[in-house]
Amino acid sequence: MDRKILLIYTGGTIGMKQDPETLLLKPFNFSQILEEVPELRKFDFHIDTLSFDPVIDSSDARPEFWVELAGIIRDHYEDYFGFVVLHGTDTMAYSASALSFMLENLEKPVIFTGSQLPIGMLRTDGKENLIDSLELAAACDAQGHPYVSEVCIYFETELFRGNRTTKYSAETFSAFRSANYPVLAEVGIHVKYDTTALYRPRKWGKPLKIHTKLDTRVAVLKIFPGITEAFVRAVLSAEGLRAVVLETYGSGNSLSDPWFLDALSGFTARGGIVVNITQCQAGAVDMGAYANGDILRQAGVCCGRDMTTESAVTKLFVLLGQYSDNKEVSKKLEISISGEISEK
Repeated sequence: MDRKILLIYTGGTIGMKQDPETLLLKPFNFSQILEEVPELRKFDFHIDTLSFDPVIDSSDARPEFWVELAGIIRDHYEDYFGFVVLHGTDTMAYSASALSFMLENLEKPVIFTGSQLPIGMLRTDGKENLIDSLELAAACDAQGHPYVSEVCIYFETELFRGNRTTKYSAETFSAFRSANYPVLAEVGIHVKYDTTALYRPRKWGKPLKIHTKLDTRVAVLKIFPGITEAFVRAVLSAEGLRAVVLETYGSGNSLSDPWFLDALSGFTARGGIVVNITQCQAGAVDMGAYANGDILRQAGVCCGRDMTTESAVTKLFVLLGQYSDNKEVSKKLEISISGEISEK
């Protein structure tokens, strides 16, 4: 296959230009991307563009948007060597995590990128992020296989696994971090790939399968000193709720008040799923390390190990959409689907 890359513009700062009269930022016609970034003409591969209409602010990203994006990739999968998705930074980690679970048997690069400053501004980081992402998406080995064959985020010289990434800064160009998994590639004078961290299919040629049935009956419950019984019980008694992402302290510890454990036990006894992840930026949940973690396990709480919040939420969306039996979801939850959990 000729190396053709599909550049998908969903919205976000990278595709904005400043109106000379009002000075407000507005989306520009993305079919004119070569006029904004003429450097793209120097690539030795073909770039096609596709723009959402209307484009969305990433803070408005919803599961329906992920379904549409996954469908675009499926419909064009055989025609392109790779895909670059331009996306706003606010929910990029959620979107990249969701797509990593929705695109089963993915063997091509799907690289999310964006910018902190619009591409039309003098100091923009958008041009470098776009150019580097396209180059990474088109890179192949001696057998013609892509170097990158998973969903990633590229920002400020670093390529991350999408479902390991969290937005870290709203004010620096290094907007994202992957605290619990190595950087997949670093772009400088040369591109340095971490071949031990990159996903490589054991056998190439599996057909792409997408999961578009998502069940969003999920809540995130972040504990904090002084959290009230009324609040916890209100969350756990929400109508139709199937699963809760519980953000705990340190390596998975929480308060040991009897009312709290009773509320969790009651929810899991009714068939609800609770997955324990840490509030810390780095590190993993180990529910056997401390007594306060062990009592959560006794209450029926699943161990999320080193999953990010974004990964835990979107993984639940996909698993709950696939399985009506919460026991089956609980089993799948603690198993790595697309590299979102470190091996024990």
